[in-house]
Amino acid sequence: MGITVQAQDAVHGRGTAGLGTRLERAADGRWVVDATARTDDDGCVNEWYDRRLGRGIYRIVFDSDRYFVALGLRAAYPEIVLTFRILDEDTVGNIAVVLSPYFYSACFGSLS
Repeated sequence: MGITVQAQDAVHGRGTAGLGTRLERAADGRWVVDATARTDDDGCVNEWYDRRLGRGIYRIVFDSDRYFVALGLRAAYPEIVLTFRILDEDTVGNIAVVLSPYFYSACFGSLS
């Protein structure tokens, strides 16, 4: 299973261009960084699409503080952490998140 990410800025109504993201997996009671990326101009991370992720617990960490500070705003959530479970290694997951300085909402779905 691979994964794609879509992050939307609720304040400005657009993709979160340049948002730092980190993909981590749970291993032996700790988090191990699998990959890092920045969202593209549309707020997407597509380079993890072909990444083979086995079954287990993962999380994506969004650096929301740095993103909003660069826009002249302060954020209540310095990081937004979305933890999820992969059960099927043959599908591509899609994480969609809408964020603002004081709110976020997320959805996990499948592209295949």
